[in-house]
Amino acid sequence: MRLHYLQHVPFENPGSILVWAEKNQYTVTSTHLYKNEILPKQSEFDWLVIMGGPMNIYEEEHYPWLAAEKDFIKKSIQQGKVIIGLCLGAQLIADVIGGKVTKNPQLEIGWFPVQLSEEARKSPLFSFFPPEPIVFEWHGDTFSILSEDAICIAENEACKNQAFIYKRKIFGFQFHLENTVEIIRALVEHCKNEMRPGPYVQSAEELEAHVEYIKQDNQWMFCFLTQLEKMDREGVL
Repeated sequence: MRLHYLQHVPFENPGSILVWAEKNQYTVTSTHLYKNEILPKQSEFDWLVIMGGPMNIYEEEHYPWLAAEKDFIKKSIQQGKVIIGLCLGAQLIADVIGGKVTKNPQLEIGWFPVQLSEEARKSPLFSFFPPEPIVFEWHGDTFSILSEDAICIAENEACKNQAFIYKRKIFGFQFHLENTVEIIRALVEHCKNEMRPGPYVQSAEELEAHVEYIKQDNQWMFCFLTQLEKMDREGVL
């Protein structure tokens, strides 16, 4: 299996997803859009992972590569790729498929529970999750309106739409299961200005204190990816 990922800033990479891919000896390639690297041909990869980042999906004037990225995502959907979007990545997918991305009513930064839908927990892809997993959040925008074909599978008090599935092979997560200790520290270092006081904004100390949450989130990501690869290989997605 060939996995390609799109990265928007130097300090936010796929974290535990890369560990999983290396463990399974999959081919991994990447496009660092902030370096204006060239996007691959659709024939050169099987899965696409779209990372997060501090920019917003509508800031094409400041980040001209966003337009090309959206077109690339659209073509990847049309080609039937397995696609995983994380935070900004999920918002980009939502925009491309006809949803709407806006400011969330609350800034959400820190460790918070989300509620998985009953339908999601019946799926082999999510059946190993508890009803309210604690996940890592860092976002101001959200996919506030999803397209009719997208199914919302998670929510919480701070943000109505926390995750969605589109056409069985495309997954958008507002939260992060892939983050490592190093990535969270880098987020605090580079994006601390975003940590404005609010009911759903934790301190830098609290963000970095929960190694046990990171390990658990990474384990859930491993389980999700392993089951996804199995179902993709067997043609049951």
